[in-house]
Amino acid sequence: MRDLLGLIVHHGYIFIFLIVLAEAIGIPVPAALALLTGGAAVASGALRGPAVLLIAVTAMLLGDSLLYVLGSRMGWRLLGLLCRLSVDPENCILRSAESFYKRGRSTLLVAKFIPGINSMAPALAGSMKMPFIQFMGLDVLGALAYAIGYGSIGFIFRDFLAFIVRGFQTAGHVVEIVVIIAAIAFCIYRFSLYWRHRADRIVPRIQVAELAARLQTQYAEKILLVDVRSHGYYDPRAYRIRGSVRLEPNNLSEEAKELPRDKDIYLYCT
Repeated sequence: MRDLLGLIVHHGYIFIFLIVLAEAIGIPVPAALALLTGGAAVASGALRGPAVLLIAVTAMLLGDSLLYVLGSRMGWRLLGLLCRLSVDPENCILRSAESFYKRGRSTLLVAKFIPGINSMAPALAGSMKMPFIQFMGLDVLGALAYAIGYGSIGFIFRDFLAFIVRGFQTAGHVVEIVVIIAAIAFCIYRFSLYWRHRADRIVPRIQVAELAARLQTQYAEKILLVDVRSHGYYDPRAYRIRGSVRLEPNNLSEEAKELPRDKDIYLYCT
């Protein structure tokens, strides 16, 4: 933390821009801490408030616009990439989409404050074909709220932040040891989750061409195709494979009870 604060003090606007941009594109760096420190630097006269706000918002909009464009072109492949560090990427995507659709487009106003959703929301907006002008208007408001919120806290509590920094300097090696222990514990926790869910990663699959060939034979009567695409990829006007039935992925446990027991069931999603 001490090194981060020192970099912001000495390199000011450039470092704030890079940190905020990095978080906006999904890199796990502490943009909130950069904004807090930037606010404290404004209070001390080292940086100018309007410049810090403009730089932070610009960085967020650049990163969010990039994810929006990539989301509109790559679809849910991008969301899978952003969720790659998750134990269960498919559930990570589904939870993010569910949150986005429960709160609607207003999610963009608060997404920056929600870990995990902050970088997913722009990609979701692009993937769901939200008009870019509408996306940008909401994203500007959300970026302003995020930058002003954390910057104001840093401005108001400058002395408290300075006290924390002095505490880190005094603690020295103790803090480093605690951080190392916490990192090791986190790695062990992630590995335990991976080991516990390792069986869930093995999903039987079939090639499209092979299934298409089976559908051209008498065996087709024993096949049931099920469309389980997630939110945004299915609506009344959506195309689907002829003869398939629709199941809502958020309600699979209930809807699956209605499926026939005498057929081989093939699922397809996004």
